[in-house]
Amino acid sequence: MKGINVWSVLMTMMLSFGIMSCGEEDPTEEPNSSPSALDKTDIFTTLVYDDMVYVEGGTFTMGAQSSSSSSSNYDSDAYSDESPVHQVTLSDFYIGKYEVTQQLWEYVMKYSGTTADGSLMSAYASDVWLGTNPSSSYGVGIYYPAYYVSWEDVVNIFIPRLNRITGKTFRLPTEAEWEYAARGGNKSKGYKYSGSNTIGDVAWYNDNAYSLGYGTPDYGTHQVGSKLPNELGIYDMSGNVWEWCSDWFSSSYYSSTPSANPTGPTTGSNRVRKGGCWYNHAQNCRVSYRYSCIPENRDSYLGFRLVCQ
Repeated sequence: MKGINVWSVLMTMMLSFGIMSCGEEDPTEEPNSSPSALDKTDIFTTLVYDDMVYVEGGTFTMGAQSSSSSSSNYDSDAYSDESPVHQVTLSDFYIGKYEVTQQLWEYVMKYSGTTADGSLMSAYASDVWLGTNPSSSYGVGIYYPAYYVSWEDVVNIFIPRLNRITGKTFRLPTEAEWEYAARGGNKSKGYKYSGSNTIGDVAWYNDNAYSLGYGTPDYGTHQVGSKLPNELGIYDMSGNVWEWCSDWFSSSYYSSTPSANPTGPTTGSNRVRKGGCWYNHAQNCRVSYRYSCIPENRDSYLGFRLVCQ
């Protein structure tokens, strides 16, 4: 667990100017003892589990297919909307090492003080959870993922506040960015789940969470980072909570034509969500699995992680 570091004495000054991560340092450098190096990996130095991981861009094969075991991205569990498999080229980006936690959500929504442009911001409201509050029934605490957050809550309220506080440009990942990062980027070993072919090593899902029964200790969400990471050091991209992506969803959107930095259909009724959750079976926690729901939906299985370039 990452706690308050030696630079916490600079907190007031750092927050006043919105200093945080996202590409201000050479991503190939190891963190050192200077505040600027710490800024590269932490959003707020006084919070835990808010790291951003550098993802080097590249070309990968997106999607999966179940028709030919000798062809690319064969997966016997693949659904038809995961194909055709196709080449996608992405630019460099940073992605959250962890799903956004309840601590980070509450910090941003309750933030009151100076923002990056020198203006003042007040707390959003007395109750920063815009629908149902997280509960002990599904996991509550600062290290648990934020859930009961809709796509609209995230995109229209939380992220604009975060960007105003920090002066950075955070957003949701595209579906392509999400899948590339979940696969391990250019370090990918071709795993079925994010970080392993053995789902229990990397994910909270039906067999080790939901099926144990309501009220049992492992029922519901779990503290982020409590399973093994994938090849890039990213946690929980399979299981725990579904993660919103920026794209509109279409079951027929995929094309065999190579693309660069795709952003999905221009219109739609549902938004993409990826990764599966604590009550899903293994098949729905695969890196290529696609699902969606209306952007207004809030539930105990819906969360998100951030991207910045």
